[in-house]
Amino acid sequence: MNKIYVVGAGVAGQEGFSRHALDLIEAADLLIGGERQLNLFPEFKGEKLAIDSNLPDMVERLRTRRGRPVVLASGDPLFFGIGRYLLRNLPGEEFEFVPNVSSIQYAFAKIRQPWDDAVFLSTHGRPLAPAVDRIVANDKAALLTDEINTPAAIARELIDRGREGYAAWLCENLGCADERIVETDVRGLLDIDAAPLNVLILVKQFEGEGKDSGSWLGIPDDEFATVKKLITKEEVRVVTLAKLRLRQDMILWDIGAGSGSISIEADHLLPNGKIFAVERNPECRDFIKQNLQKFHTRNVNLVEGDAPACLDDLPDPDRVFIGGSGGHLWDILTIADKRLPADGRIVLNAITLDTLTAANEFFANAGYEVEVTTINVARTRPLTAYKMFEAYNPVYILAAVKQ
Repeated sequence: MNKIYVVGAGVAGQEGFSRHALDLIEAADLLIGGERQLNLFPEFKGEKLAIDSNLPDMVERLRTRRGRPVVLASGDPLFFGIGRYLLRNLPGEEFEFVPNVSSIQYAFAKIRQPWDDAVFLSTHGRPLAPAVDRIVANDKAALLTDEINTPAAIARELIDRGREGYAAWLCENLGCADERIVETDVRGLLDIDAAPLNVLILVKQFEGEGKDSGSWLGIPDDEFATVKKLITKEEVRVVTLAKLRLRQDMILWDIGAGSGSISIEADHLLPNGKIFAVERNPECRDFIKQNLQKFHTRNVNLVEGDAPACLDDLPDPDRVFIGGSGGHLWDILTIADKRLPADGRIVLNAITLDTLTAANEFFANAGYEVEVTTINVARTRPLTAYKMFEAYNPVYILAAVKQ
C-alpha cells in the first residue's frame, strides 16, 4: 500500500517547501489540508480534500486510499500538529513526515533568543493550571494559546501565584502582513487584546535581590520574609531536609508552611517533583508568595486552606513535613498515613513536649519506625564587643517511616 506523506508548510507567507516536498506534492493523486494550505497549490491537477473541520472523513479516505496521498500541515506536523491525530488512528509505518519551520521556531528567531532550552506548551482545549505549573517549573517557555486560555489569562494566573518575574514576547500573526511582536512583562499582557493566532514566549528574569540565593542548603533566616521571624531556623531546616530523604521526582506536602522556607529549600532537591506548601494564615501566605517570587522556585505550589480539609485535592505524597498543625495534628497524621505509600516518610518538627508526645503516640499505634533528634542551636550575637552565644529553644525532629 502507498505511503501517506505528511508535509509541513512554513510560517504564512514564507512556506519554503523543499524540492523533495514539492516533488511529493506534484506526484500526489490526493492533496489533503486546510484551505490556506490547499490554496498554495492552485494548479494541482489531482483531487483536493479540505479538512478544516472533518478529521474523521480524512482518516477514512486515508484508510481506503488507492493513489498517493499527501497531507499538508502547518510547520512540523509532529509538533502540536495533525501528526499526533493521524498516528492515533492509522499505523505509524504507513507515514512519512516532512517537517518545515514551526511558528514557535520562527518566533524565537524573530526575538533573537535561543530555543533549545525552552519548554513547549499548548493550551488549545487544555486546562490552564497544568500549563502554568510547567511554566513556573522552567526558565523559558513558549505557548500556543486559544480563545479561552489567552495570554492575558495566563498572565493573570501567574500573577495570582506570585510568579510574574518573566519577560514576555507576544508574537501575533507570524508571517502575515499584520505580523506584530510586542515585548512586555507579565502584567503588560493583561492590557493586550491578543490576536487569535499567536505564540507567547516567557523568559524568567533573575535580576535583582535574591538572584543567587537558594543555591545551597541553609539559606540565612533573614533572607526570608516572615511573620515575626517565625521560621524554621536554618540549622534545623538542613537537618529536617536530611531526614526527609528527598529524591528528585517525589511529591512533598509541607503542612503549616509558615514562610515557605522548607518548601523553597526542598525545591532545589526536587527538580522533577512537586511541592505543596499548605498554609491557613493569610499573612503567612502573603509572605510565602513574596519568598517564592524572590527565590524563583520551580515546583512549589501554594495551597490556601486548613489542613486536613484542604489535602483531599492534592496528589498522594511520597514525603510529608509538618511544621504546624493548627491544633489538628492527629487528624493531619491520620490523613497523611492513609495517603502515604509504604516506606514513605513523615517528618515533624516539635517545640513542645505535648506535640512530641502526641506524635510519638500516633506513630507507635500506626506501626511506624520512629527516630527523634533534638537540635539545640546557639549562635554568636553579631555586632557585639564580646563573642557571646544566644541560644534558641530546642527543636525535636521526628522522622517516621511507614512500614
